[in-house]
Amino acid sequence: MREFLYYSKKAVTSGKLIHGDMMKAGRMDIVLNVIIQIFFISNKMRDDVKLHLVFEGKGGNPKHLIFESNPEMPISKKDVGGLIKRMLYKSSGELKEIFPGCFIEDKNFESVLRDLEKDGKRILVLDERGKDIRKVKFNGGEVFVMGDHEGFGKKKKFLKGFEKISVGPVVYFASQVGVLINGELDRRLSDY
Repeated sequence: MREFLYYSKKAVTSGKLIHGDMMKAGRMDIVLNVIIQIFFISNKMRDDVKLHLVFEGKGGNPKHLIFESNPEMPISKKDVGGLIKRMLYKSSGELKEIFPGCFIEDKNFESVLRDLEKDGKRILVLDERGKDIRKVKFNGGEVFVMGDHEGFGKKKKFLKGFEKISVGPVVYFASQVGVLINGELDRRLSDY
């Protein structure tokens, strides 16, 4: 299972705050691109991906959304945006499956990472100064952590204890990072 975590300091945490323009919902447009690029390949959905989204913007408590590969997941930005909006509306605080393979709970970024670490996951934080991904060995228990267009901000302090990796010599969009990681893992499929 390939596992990713995308952190957004500004993505809204309430469905009431999502209207027509996803950019005004804490750059939810970036979130939509990340979801589509991580899960979908030409003519199908990847069947081995889990994506954690952590939103800490306006609207209430921080939200942790979990998406697991599901062939029923829509591929259009409009439909994925509607799915997120409905998940945020139906959030009750406790971990709850809203749609098949789509879960939500109240939980902040650090708590999500600490829980993944307790589960034995190897946390790899994307950082332009990190170790080149092509020099990193994988065992299938990794979680690739990426930030939005503003990065991690003050959260960087608690991230210091985790391994840092880089996908290349330049800084990419978060949605591109997911594609590059998937591509690297596809190349090593027999080793992963």
